[in-house]
Amino acid sequence: MAIQLVLYVGVSPQGELRSFAVSGGALVDITNLTGTISVTNPIESMDSAVSIRASASGGGVSVETSEWGLKVRVPAGGAEKRVDLEVTAPAGLRLRLETREGQISVSGLFLDVEAKSDTGTIYADTEFSNLKYKFLWTASYPRFVTDVLVEPVKEKAAGKHVIEGFAAAVSKEPADSAETETADGDTPARTLFFRTARGIILLNVPPSQVPNDLLPKKMTVAARAIYQSGDSVLATAVMRSAPDLFRDIESFDSNRGKPVLSKPGRNYEVNADIKRITVQVTDLNNRAFGDLSKSDFVISERGVEREIVDIEQATAPFNLLLILDVSGSVENHVDFIRKAARAFVNTVDVNDRVSIVTFNDDVKNLSGFSADKDALSDSLDSFDAGGGTALYDAIGYGLTDILKPLKGERAAIVILSDGDDNRSFLSFNSLLGAIEESGALIYPMYVPSSLIAASGDYSEESSVDPLRDRYLTNNLSSKAGEEGEALAKISGGVYFPISRLSELQKAYDDIVRQLRTAYTITFRSGEPIITGERASPKLKVAVKKKNAFVKLGPVTEASLK
Repeated sequence: MAIQLVLYVGVSPQGELRSFAVSGGALVDITNLTGTISVTNPIESMDSAVSIRASASGGGVSVETSEWGLKVRVPAGGAEKRVDLEVTAPAGLRLRLETREGQISVSGLFLDVEAKSDTGTIYADTEFSNLKYKFLWTASYPRFVTDVLVEPVKEKAAGKHVIEGFAAAVSKEPADSAETETADGDTPARTLFFRTARGIILLNVPPSQVPNDLLPKKMTVAARAIYQSGDSVLATAVMRSAPDLFRDIESFDSNRGKPVLSKPGRNYEVNADIKRITVQVTDLNNRAFGDLSKSDFVISERGVEREIVDIEQATAPFNLLLILDVSGSVENHVDFIRKAARAFVNTVDVNDRVSIVTFNDDVKNLSGFSADKDALSDSLDSFDAGGGTALYDAIGYGLTDILKPLKGERAAIVILSDGDDNRSFLSFNSLLGAIEESGALIYPMYVPSSLIAASGDYSEESSVDPLRDRYLTNNLSSKAGEEGEALAKISGGVYFPISRLSELQKAYDDIVRQLRTAYTITFRSGEPIITGERASPKLKVAVKKKNAFVKLGPVTEASLK
């Protein structure tokens, strides 16, 4: 084995890149107990060297070369001396990686990967073929997410749990076999061996796509509906959160009988001649421009004016989906939820249709779309509160099961919740592409659970201090706030962080006003839709009115009526 023999101590604390020549099959052994390790194999790179970069805060990293490969050691230190390593390496190497609580990330086609971490996340992005895998938890029940079906969890002695098996192309020899597996007699199988005490193991699912709850799950109405919806990205997301639950479910789409590996995101082109976009038009004082017609709008792409086929004016009815949080945080305050929901129903326009869905661990559809306010009000007496908070699943269910059959009609989702998810199959990021494709406006109204509790039964007359309740200020979690803003921004809606009870009715009034400022425009296009993105910068919508401001929502496919 030809390896450049060099001893280099002290990778630059300024993050300078250092390279070491290696040969195929060499072992790269890295220990970084208090930092992170990231190893990538860029597909476009033909470099045969291993490149190592330490974080700017690091220092004292030692790198030794020998006949068998590279050994990298980082001294253990506190947070102020933490060193993170970024390593680029050619395919076909063997990796041995160890941390204590830091994340290990491996991306590429390496021959063998052995990773060990006590509590840190171990993440691998690799082809799931000709692969022998073993995931071992030594001190906890397995927490893992994969983008493909793996073998079931097996409990071993002394509280250990293991998942081990072979990809389709690998013959099933015993896991402890000393012989090298082969797919075709010539190509050796690759292996993954991940060992952790209490960490999370991810296979082809990036950390940003991991749901908040990785405890064992039971099948829910929401998860089943999303899985069978035909939305491949959301279906894959719920499946990989609890793969064992979906092994025996018949898919709605026969082509999805076996879940397949799909990379995160949904940025692909859709060539559609007819498109639809929802825009909001306001003046300098944020008041709606009413009674606009086709002749008042100009739509262009790349500077080329496009034909406006149809426009639905602000007076046209909306389909409004009201999603209510009835989890354990409001279990003793269901009257608050009922009265808050009834106040919204009474605020919307008489021609708008409302559907109501509640959620805790699962969803319950209280009412289909209806403009009958009495019937909608009566439906709010049919739920109880308690349990976990599967907010993301409720939104995914609303998109796939409630709004999808509307086929592009004007729609909006209003969410009344504290914004903190702790039980969904879906992750937050997995929702974003589906929201864009739906074209629905989203209006999150996030109310801190402590404010709900302080509200009593939402009646000022029964409160010991009505003025305190009316102006009581509470803070939402920063994560809930960030996600609420993101939901509104990506959909074209508005986020309402409620800090005082008096703000609820104002939020309802603002939502109705926002809906009445919306125009849905159908036009002929010459550009593909790039899903997973907002309206393209190539698209311009102008209004022939002085001091008119236009806010664009997502672009979606449409058809002529």
